[in-house]
Amino acid sequence: MTDLPALQSQFLTAPMQGQLEPKAPAAHAPRILLLYGSLRERSFSRLLVEEAARILQLLGCETRIFDPRDLPLPDATGPDHPKVQELRALSLWSEGQVWCSPERHGAISGIMKAQIDWIPLEIGSVRPTQGRTLAVMQVSGGSQSFNAVNTLRLLGRWMRMITIPNQSSVAMAYKEFDDNDRMKPSAYYDRVVDVMEELVKFTLLTRDRADYLVDRYSERKASGRISLETTPRHSHSIINGSAKRLF
Repeated sequence: MTDLPALQSQFLTAPMQGQLEPKAPAAHAPRILLLYGSLRERSFSRLLVEEAARILQLLGCETRIFDPRDLPLPDATGPDHPKVQELRALSLWSEGQVWCSPERHGAISGIMKAQIDWIPLEIGSVRPTQGRTLAVMQVSGGSQSFNAVNTLRLLGRWMRMITIPNQSSVAMAYKEFDDNDRMKPSAYYDRVVDVMEELVKFTLLTRDRADYLVDRYSERKASGRISLETTPRHSHSIINGSAKRLF
């Protein structure tokens, strides 16, 4: 027996293969929320998200795209603002997300960051992002770069999301969409398809196991909880201090 005097063993059990098997696998279509980071009339991050949503729908997903217009700056108003409530409810509804930002000054846009900042790590006992899958994408006006997707990955980790390995970075995005605002055939388009396909696979793999995957020793110890709670994570949202059914 290993001597671990700092460990409180009642809050730790060895992970078991059987615990990764869901008791009742979800039968509904994967729920994917897509966020984009520009308010321009012809926003290429929005066009890329719309193209991604079409692919996800073809792959059997239910999608929602959040429109960031009229979303206030973080801390400029309270969380009861209608657009903040809409964004938080969509995040709770989702089982996976797609974040797509233009690269500006080597980073993500303020519009993109504001959306993420309005989604807290925790609302009461409900965590709007933890355990959900995430795919990251960016568009650039010039040569290909990965600054924005790297930042989005950092934020996804901070939000305790399962960020998939693949990603999309579309260079000179103004050349990649036709007059009907549809993405042209290209290696960039093929990569977007790859990323969405991978996102769906990871979402199907983890959505019924997310509660167990993110159940942590330190949090069980802090709350005095020995075993994993059985309350389904996606059943309710906390809006204005009360529980509200999302589906």
